[in-house]
Amino acid sequence: MDNTNNEEYCHLCHRPASEAGKMIHLPTNICVCNDCLQGTINSMNNMPFNFGNFGFTQAPSQDNARQEETEPEEGTEDTAENKEKKGPTISMINLGDIAGMFPGMGQGVKVKKRDKDKPITPIIDLKDIPAPHKIKEMLDEYVVGQEKAKKIMSVAVYNHYKRVATGTMDDIEIEKSNMLMIGPTGCGKTYLVKTLARILNVPLAIADATSLTEAGYIGDDIESVLTKLLQAADNDVEKAEQGIVFIDEIDKIAKKRNTNHRDVSGESVQQGMLKLLEGAEIEVPVGANSKNAMVPMVTIDTQNILFICGGAFPDLEEVIKERLNKESSMGFKADLKDKYDEDDNLLLQVKVEDVRKYGMIPEFLGRMPVLFALEALSEDMLAKILTEPKNAILKQYRKLLELDEVDLQFDDDAVRQIAKKAKEKEVGARALRAIIEEFMLDIMYEIPKDDNIGRVIITGDYIENKGAPTIVMRNIPRIEQA
Repeated sequence: MDNTNNEEYCHLCHRPASEAGKMIHLPTNICVCNDCLQGTINSMNNMPFNFGNFGFTQAPSQDNARQEETEPEEGTEDTAENKEKKGPTISMINLGDIAGMFPGMGQGVKVKKRDKDKPITPIIDLKDIPAPHKIKEMLDEYVVGQEKAKKIMSVAVYNHYKRVATGTMDDIEIEKSNMLMIGPTGCGKTYLVKTLARILNVPLAIADATSLTEAGYIGDDIESVLTKLLQAADNDVEKAEQGIVFIDEIDKIAKKRNTNHRDVSGESVQQGMLKLLEGAEIEVPVGANSKNAMVPMVTIDTQNILFICGGAFPDLEEVIKERLNKESSMGFKADLKDKYDEDDNLLLQVKVEDVRKYGMIPEFLGRMPVLFALEALSEDMLAKILTEPKNAILKQYRKLLELDEVDLQFDDDAVRQIAKKAKEKEVGARALRAIIEEFMLDIMYEIPKDDNIGRVIITGDYIENKGAPTIVMRNIPRIEQA
């Protein structure tokens, strides 16, 4: 490069900046003109290449290796004037190969695309779809309480996959049964959806609405939820098009009140999700959260994807109270304004108008025809969660100590005290694990030291820090509890 006149030259076509225009600077002081860079991007041949000092050096392909290099004719010099006549000499680079060398770019992933001319093959046969009461029975094995919520979800999912399996019913197109579930934190929203997807054996993607922003801003694009679903379906587009998408924390994209700036993570995200929820062909980046030139795209039809949205909707109770107080009559028989202050299950009286006033736009709610709320967990429900489900927390600890040949038991008073402490924390079932971890720490640490320990009984006094657990040695006969 001739720098005698301090002018920059293109590394590929060797034209000066006065002819080629403004230069683009690459690592190791390499300059490339706009024409060469654009031509390189547009070239998508399959030539392998190497990186040389962070610059691109084309490696010879098999076809080029067999060809002899052509020498310039005698008497002709490869001067700048001749180069200008020839035009830019662009080294073709396959950006698909470049993307494949960087993790997360989506290249190197084999995507099984859907044949548009071929009819959709349902992942669940019509005869194999469990009836709603069967789905609820299977949910009962894992989820305690929430009878109404389980019943609503069972019917909605059953109707949805009948719709996917048949497509039409007497030439009548069946609409989707997208769901919006509302419930306090720790009441089992995500766990319900996970259990449902496991029962039906369909792809499930769980996304978080807190990271979603309007296209063009920092954060995840709305299409990123479909990218997760495609990954859950092993990159099989047809399988992904019949899966379930659960969008948690949906209340975080509610329309912001009294805001003077652009609401890029609120109302605009709801508007961007409309076509996604209703059913449309969406271009989805493979292996990345946002669209760019380095990421391959695949088209997914969301017509048969079941969307379930969930959120805690804090302070929604105040909106419901306001509506209920307005509905109460006036005079001596009127309801007191503080009548609903102690009602833990006030969310069960939610209506569409309450969620709309909270900040969800009408167009979004119109695409969520199934709206229901979950109950807040009482002490009795928390106690059942500890012991009754198939994978209950206490059963997990029993299994852990069985591997040490130790029998772990919890008396009824201990279970009640754990549930009481969890209720006081007001974070739902999530508090149970934290409480058990705290008082089981010493037991899990000390028991492996002594091989003579045969049984450990956790009592209510131990949970309240008033006593110690009952330890029975192996040489003492086991006494069955009444």
